[in-house]
Amino acid sequence: MVDTARQGRVGEFRGVAGPYWSLRPVCGGTEWEAEPEHVRPADAIERLRAENARCNARSRGEVL
Repeated sequence: MVDTARQGRVGEFRGVAGPYWSLRPVCGGTEWEAEPEHVRPADAIERLRAENARCNARSRGEVL
C-alpha cells in the first residue's frame, strides 16, 4: 500500500485501528496509522523499490 499523505511511503497493510489503517514499512520498522482515503495499492515498481531497499539494508547489516 502507498500512503500518499506521507510522500508515497510504501507499507504492508496490517489491519484496522479505529478509523485508520495500520501499515508497516516493507523495510521493517515501526507501524504507522494512515487515513484510508490517503492509501492506495502500490504498483509493481513501487513494491519492487521497497523490497530492493529492504534487501540493501539487510546486506548492510541493518537491523530490520
